[in-house]
Amino acid sequence: MKTLSQLFSLKKSTDSSSNLFEENEEDREQIRITYYQSGFAASIKATGKPIVLKACLQNLYMSFEDQCRKQKLEQDRLKQPYREEQEKNRTELKKCEAAIGIYEKKEQDINESADQIKNEIIEVKRNPDKFGIEDGKGLKAQFYIGLFLLLPITLYVLVFYISASYSAFFKEFSNDSLTAAIFDADALTNSFKASWLEGVLVVTIPFVFMGLGYVIHMVQKGKGIKNVFRMIALFVTTFLFDALLAYQIEKKIYEFNKTTDSAPYNLNIALGEAEFWMIIFAGFVVYIIWGLVFDFVMKEFENIDKIRAFIRGKKENLTDLEKLKAEYINKINDFKQQIVTANGRISELQSKIDGFVFPVKEYLHYHHQYKEGWFQAINTEIALAHKEKTELLESCELHSEEHLSKLNLVDPDFQHLVYSKN
Repeated sequence: MKTLSQLFSLKKSTDSSSNLFEENEEDREQIRITYYQSGFAASIKATGKPIVLKACLQNLYMSFEDQCRKQKLEQDRLKQPYREEQEKNRTELKKCEAAIGIYEKKEQDINESADQIKNEIIEVKRNPDKFGIEDGKGLKAQFYIGLFLLLPITLYVLVFYISASYSAFFKEFSNDSLTAAIFDADALTNSFKASWLEGVLVVTIPFVFMGLGYVIHMVQKGKGIKNVFRMIALFVTTFLFDALLAYQIEKKIYEFNKTTDSAPYNLNIALGEAEFWMIIFAGFVVYIIWGLVFDFVMKEFENIDKIRAFIRGKKENLTDLEKLKAEYINKINDFKQQIVTANGRISELQSKIDGFVFPVKEYLHYHHQYKEGWFQAINTEIALAHKEKTELLESCELHSEEHLSKLNLVDPDFQHLVYSKN
């Protein structure tokens, strides 16, 4: 029969894998029988004393642990999962390091772009021509001059069209004064006295003309034949509206002054009256001037605002870059934390690999075989009364459980116990 140490030793690596497996199984069975027989013989020799069983179990554990430490191939097999997990962690570690390098390069690019944008914000104020923007100093003077002219012209347009629309739609003439027909000082007051709807209509008509002027300004920004026709249509519409106002006002004046011999008022008569054309020129021509000044002021304002718009756009780009930079920094920190975790796990696994793996299930199997042999000897070979034999078995069982309890091996939920190297 093989000795215990011989039974623990493995076959040479020159054996085939199938023969090695069969012989290992045979060895394990032989070891199981040896433990049983060893426990049986030791129990007879010690007459089943529990205190001796305690010492034997301790020796058994120490011997089994020592043999496990000496089984290099078996230990390598048991440690293989830890090596594989360690390799996975090393792979993840390399991925994290590569990712950090990528995001640090992106962060560097963002910093360079941000510095360039900051320099452009400073430079555009000094040299706007470099960025295709006209110098705003002269433009500001032109803008304020145009604005200074636009305000009184706007006031004139308001007064003219309020008075003219009131005269055309609602006024009853009491004299033939053309000046009173166009510039009625009480037009606004009289219209609201008559009705609030009449007053609202008179007040809002000038804004219709101003709205047309704004539409013309926006349309001329576009290019193409369609925009040309649109502008022509808008000017024609404005002229016709002014012509209708002049026609209606001149008609009321004509009706006020007509005699029994006067012909009915018609377009030919209106076109022959100087007052008709004076009303048109006092309205439409001034309106054209207002539109040109308004267009000039808007263009100058847009030119002045180009620098501010340029800076505003650059600052928005800068804000977007800062957000992107913060996102990259967070990712870098996350990967660094993963590296710390991976390094810690690799070190932990390495300590397990450097230590040894104790096969708990296998030890418990041999432990129970030894105990079975011990108990069997008490039952069959030791002459004691039934009561004394029962008490002896119970005491031995108590010492066996105490032994496993100290080793933390009572009903374990793990197959292996790893002793790490400190």
